[in-house]
Amino acid sequence: MSDNPIFDKLDQIEKRYEELTAQISSPEVLGDSARYQKLARTHGDLAQIVEKYREWKQIDQGVREARQIQVESTDAEMNTMAREEEKQLAERKAAIEQELKLLLLPKDPNDGKNVIVEIRAGTGGDEAALFAGELFRMYSRYAEAQGWRVEVLESSPSSLGGLKEIVASIEGKKVYAKLKYESGVHRVQRVPATEQQGRVHTSAATVAVLPEADEIDIKIEPKDIRVDTFCSSGPGGQSVNTTYSAVRITHVPSGLVVSQQDEKSQIKNRAKAMRVLRARLYELEQQKQHDQIAAERRGQIRTGDRSEKIRTYNFPQNRVTDHRIGLTIHQLTDVIDGKLAPFVDALVAHYEAQRLNQELVDA
Repeated sequence: MSDNPIFDKLDQIEKRYEELTAQISSPEVLGDSARYQKLARTHGDLAQIVEKYREWKQIDQGVREARQIQVESTDAEMNTMAREEEKQLAERKAAIEQELKLLLLPKDPNDGKNVIVEIRAGTGGDEAALFAGELFRMYSRYAEAQGWRVEVLESSPSSLGGLKEIVASIEGKKVYAKLKYESGVHRVQRVPATEQQGRVHTSAATVAVLPEADEIDIKIEPKDIRVDTFCSSGPGGQSVNTTYSAVRITHVPSGLVVSQQDEKSQIKNRAKAMRVLRARLYELEQQKQHDQIAAERRGQIRTGDRSEKIRTYNFPQNRVTDHRIGLTIHQLTDVIDGKLAPFVDALVAHYEAQRLNQELVDA
């Protein structure tokens, strides 16, 4: 066994993993869905580390056995084979140790959560609304490719078929871990269909990705909310429902207001509104606990002005550029069609490398 102190931590993690394996199979936990979900999430988070650690232990055993052969054997050919095997296993062992260091980095506790995505048209009028609609389709198609589930919670269409704003939930495995770097201002440059002179226009839309809070994360007291009901309406004020099915929930302590009218049922609208409210309250709580992270996120999103951008989609040049990491891809159609993996993977790798470097500096 190694004298590296990280292996003491790995032993503790493996022990905790085995305890959780037993707990999530017990009738007591299986009968409590909220507790089961919380324990199962922790169990899933530890699984990759434990699997990798067990692989390391197996290889470490192989290294020691190869060395033992070299000590005990008088057969020259056997010794040569043992030395070669030890070399190969030692290289693999060192590589796994590096992987374990990355896996042991402090995790964002929200990485395993589902998300609420809010997309709003910014500078650019109708063209910005059309772009907001395209961004939503882009994320929907990416989600579909990942096997995630998308549900629209609130939407406000524009007159030309775009979206002034849309709020949706995305559910699946490690959704927040992959989409959290999408928050910010997205800029589009292209010639609008209504442009007679062929001039390129620049528009923008803002994207906010919020981890969806469970009831066990955020407890909303009934006395802290005010619920108003009203008749839902369509574009231009056209009535689409004569019953009081639309819901407006005001969280009095924070002043947050959430409206929901997409469903014909008041109960369904209220449930959707509560999900959005819970996510926004959770985000506020996270901001209080992590002021530095919150300041960075606010700096990314800001007001939706065209100059404040994280990514630019340039149609005339068939180019998408992420300005934070300097990555440019000349396959705009593919990206808009939901093939976001090159950006998602590069952003995750970039920020993980930053965190590892910071850990080494702080150590």
